[in-house]
Amino acid sequence: MALGTSQLHRFVQEMVAPFEIRPFTEVLGAEVLGFDMRAPLDDAEFETIRQAFDRHSVLVFRDQQQLDPVSHIAFSRRFGTLEIHVQKKFLLENHPEILIVSNEFRNGEPIGLVDAGKYWHSDLSYKPEPSMGSLLHSRILPAAGGDTLFATQHAAYDTLPAAMQAKLDRLTAEHSYLARNEAQRAKSTLRPDLTEAQKQTVLPAIHPVVRVHPGTKRKALFVSEGFTTRIIELPEDESRDLLSEIYRHQTQDAFIYRHHWEDGDLVMWDNRAVMHLATGCPPDMARTLYRTTIKGDVPVGPAR
Repeated sequence: MALGTSQLHRFVQEMVAPFEIRPFTEVLGAEVLGFDMRAPLDDAEFETIRQAFDRHSVLVFRDQQQLDPVSHIAFSRRFGTLEIHVQKKFLLENHPEILIVSNEFRNGEPIGLVDAGKYWHSDLSYKPEPSMGSLLHSRILPAAGGDTLFATQHAAYDTLPAAMQAKLDRLTAEHSYLARNEAQRAKSTLRPDLTEAQKQTVLPAIHPVVRVHPGTKRKALFVSEGFTTRIIELPEDESRDLLSEIYRHQTQDAFIYRHHWEDGDLVMWDNRAVMHLATGCPPDMARTLYRTTIKGDVPVGPAR
């Protein structure tokens, strides 16, 4: 199929950069080759990465084995202000911008969030200004398991019947970290409780069920089984039934990219456009990753 003018421009731009961007599928994901996140990045090169991020939603930066926390944070900060996670026990020492995601233990205590992401969600959707994106760097990988799934919510919205799209365009939903944290604590003693002061920083937020991406102007579903508790405009039973229907639809195989981690991978994803889920790995195999999270803006729905 012939490329349109704008597509051809993007293709040429990606090819002339000192690194290569290879799409995985038509709907989701690309890998970035020949890129060193520690090296200086000029404005034109950064703009190529930023546009690829908007377009592909998930970028896999290969061969970042030598990436250090300072460079990880500096690259992340090119996209905006970084969030400090509420679970302060698992922040990297001297680098609070990095959350440790790990199943490893030291002196009988977990060194990171053991149960992070084992449900479909968009990072920090429970904040008034949810995360724009997250960057997860592999430090120690298991010999088996540990994959991460990503589901494009652009395609999930686009494939809904027009009547359902029109209905969802008018609705809003509550997102709550507190509800999720309590549910996780009920399953495991490894997840710390929050102090009252911490709880005040993650009070429930209300967002449109469908959000318009500020970069591409495409619509995406913005609810998840991880953090969405109810649809505001509907009675409880109708809200529960509709959310269940949406959850089944938005995680179909056609919308999913499955990332099998390789040594040195850093994966960056767009929380405005995708959900993700950690598949887990055998408990006797160590898995440790470092995550930075970029602050986003207030979600805007079609009604706005």
